[in-house]
Amino acid sequence: MRFLLPFAVFALAAAPLPAFACSPAPGYAVPTNMELVAGADMILLATVTGGTPIDAVDGPDTMRIDIKPIAALKGDLANAPATLPIALAPDRFAILSNPYDLENAHPLAQIGGCIRYMVPKGSRLLFFLDRREGQWVPAGGPFSRWAEDVLTDDTPWLQAVRFYIDVAKLPEGERTTALAARRDEWAAKDGDPVAQLLAADVARQLAGPNKPLRDEGPWVDPDAPAETAPED
Repeated sequence: MRFLLPFAVFALAAAPLPAFACSPAPGYAVPTNMELVAGADMILLATVTGGTPIDAVDGPDTMRIDIKPIAALKGDLANAPATLPIALAPDRFAILSNPYDLENAHPLAQIGGCIRYMVPKGSRLLFFLDRREGQWVPAGGPFSRWAEDVLTDDTPWLQAVRFYIDVAKLPEGERTTALAARRDEWAAKDGDPVAQLLAADVARQLAGPNKPLRDEGPWVDPDAPAETAPED
C-alpha cells in the first residue's frame, strides 16, 4: 500500500478498468463533510479482511469486500455489515488516502466510477453507509469521502468526523456557533499544522454547500424534433 503521488493520477486514469462509469446529473453538488456525516445512516470503522479482486470482477453484482467492523461512530454496531459491494484493489491501485487531505475524495473516485470502489486488503477505513432495500451501500453520492483510510486513531479525518457527529446532534440553531467555536480553537494553535488543517475544514462547512459540479443548463424538451443544419 502506498500514498498517491500527484503525477500518478494520470497513470491511474490510463489504466484498464471494468466498465463502471457514472455521470453526475446537472446541478449535482458534492456533499460537504458535515452533510455527509448528517446524511449517512451508519459511519463504520472497519478493517478489510478479504473479498473479490477488481481483476476478477465481471460486473457490479460480483463486487464484494469482507470487512471486520471495529466501531460504529454513527448507527448500531450490531447492525454493521460483514461485506460491502466494492472490490479489493490490486497492487497497482493499493493506494492509501492522503491523511492530510480533508476536502477531496480518494483519487480512485476520479477514474470512472465517481466513487472509490477499490480498497486494499488489510487497510482500515471509515465507511459512510446508507441502508437501501435491505442492503448497506455507499453514502454521499459521487465524489464524496465515503471510504477513506484511517490507519490510526489520531488521523485528522477521524478527528473531524467525530466532531461533526457531535455537531449534527445539536439543535440546528446551535450548529453554526459550535462550528465557529471549534474552528477558532483549532486555528489558534499556530504551531500545530494538523489543527490548521482541521480549522480549514471546519471553515469549509461554515461556508455552506458546495457549488454544483456543472450548471443545470437550458431545459430541452426531449420530444422536440432535432434541429438540422440548413442546406446550402
